[in-house]
This record gives sequence, structure tokens and C-alpha cells, in this order.
Amino acid sequence: MRIGFTLPQFGELAHHPQHVTHFARQAEALGADSLWVGDRLLAPVDPKVGYAGTDVIPPEFRSALDPFALLTAAAAVTERVQLGSNVINAPWYPPAVLARALTSIDLLSAGRLLVGLGTGWSPEEYETTGIPMAERGRRLDECLDVLTAWWTQNPVEYRGAHWTVPASHIDLKPAARPRPPVYLGAFAPAALARAARRADGWLPIAPVGRKYAGSDPIAALTSTLAGLRETAEREGRDPARFDAILRVNPDADASVEDIAATIVRAESEAGLGHCFVELSYLTKDVEHSLDLAGRVLESARAR
Repeated sequence: MRIGFTLPQFGELAHHPQHVTHFARQAEALGADSLWVGDRLLAPVDPKVGYAGTDVIPPEFRSALDPFALLTAAAAVTERVQLGSNVINAPWYPPAVLARALTSIDLLSAGRLLVGLGTGWSPEEYETTGIPMAERGRRLDECLDVLTAWWTQNPVEYRGAHWTVPASHIDLKPAARPRPPVYLGAFAPAALARAARRADGWLPIAPVGRKYAGSDPIAALTSTLAGLRETAEREGRDPARFDAILRVNPDADASVEDIAATIVRAESEAGLGHCFVELSYLTKDVEHSLDLAGRVLESARAR
């Protein structure tokens, strides 16, 4: 199992951006396989939609560093780890701007980028970016079209309902040929169908902690992944090549053993080969983050 961790991006960790490169270097030295970012713009005072089925926004989201800046910083100081996004909220960005940023990070990292895209869930964030939330699925589809063209064609031209790229010479292509792998975060039926039809893989989530004791996220993702692979096969794709990378999302009360057990089950029961641990809710200090990462790696790999 490949095991990764989130970069220090949210909450108290975001107030010490000078520690990002230190964390990236040390996590790679500890044996981490990947480093990850998310994409949060703001934390509404009175949210119309809360986070993860709740009616509130986690206080950690009140402080957020830019995901592209963090991936760039990590690319500059590491040599081996993959660098992933879970997820970039693609409809917020003009696809050409997003393509330029992702191509640059992939080149800076010598082809280590894992592109994870989604649509987000916050109406206030869509209001702030000036993008109609009702168009988010269609805009994501167009973004995927533009990214594919940007990375595989030259000249590049695209004309859609929401975005346009006039015929242009785009000589700079990713180091990962023909393009970086693209994963989609998806939970609603239409989003899951899009992932099976268009993506290289899916980005599921497994919450860990006492309040989730009555649920079984590994069993749920195993069933969903099987359905996605069936859909991919119906679309004429090789289901064996449809991948998944799990985000282990622990509450503050989750132990290292709880996290390690979830990782082991994801491999043994769901057949997953890659996961990463969200550290934002577990620690406010970069050295504590590194200590947790080391103990999770040791516990998971000893089982």
C-alpha cells in the first residue's frame, strides 16, 4: 500500500507556511509515498450548506493556503513522492488557467502530479468566484475536455457553452506522458457516472473516529468501486485500469491504530493500493504532524 499525507494547509498549520517545505522533505524521508492538498476558499459565517452532511463548517477551513502554491513548494524540495490534489474545485477556474498551472507543477515535479478534481459543495464559494453553482457539472465536463486537448494536442482549440480556447500553439506539455492521471471526487450518482466514464480513477473518503463507529466506509467504498468498474466496462473502458485513491479522514479522537486499521482494510478488502491521511484535524504543529505520519506508516506497514 502506498501511503501519503496532507501538506500543512489548513487551520493553525496554515499560519506557518514556512514549515511546508520542511514537512514535505521530512515526510518523504520518513517513507511517505505522496503529499496532498485540498481547495478551500472561505468559511461562511452562516453557511447554506455545511461540510460532510453537517450544518457547520470546520474551524480549520477559516485558514487555508493556496493549493497550487503548496504543490509548487513541495515539488521544489522533494524527488520521489507523488503530489496530489483532493480536490481542486475545477469549475472555479478558467480551464486554460488551470491547465497552465497543472502543467507547470507536473514539469517542476518531473511528472509526479496526480490531478484530483471535483465540484465542491459550498454555495458561498461559488458566489464568491462568480460561477453559477447549478452549472458546476457541465463546467467540469468542459474543463476535462480542455485539459485533454491542452495536454495532447497542438495547436489547441476548444469552443464550448461556457469556455473557449481560440486555436493556439501550446508547446509546453506535461512531463507525465501523454498527460497526468486525472481522478475525480464523486458521491452523487451523476458525478460517479462521470468518474467511471471519463477519469482514470475515483477519490473516495473513509471517515475514522468514534462518531463513525456504527458505519463501515470500507464496505461502502468496496461496493461503489465495483459499480464504477462495471460502468467503466459498459463504456468500453478496461475496468482493471480504473483506479481509486482513498482519503482517510480522521476525527480528532481517532488513534494511530484506528487510522492504520482503516488503511489495512482498504488494501485487504477493497484492493486499494494507495491512500493518504488527512492530518488537518489531528494536529496544530508541524513536528506533531510528522510524528503522527511516522507512527501511521510504522503501524500500517507492521500489520
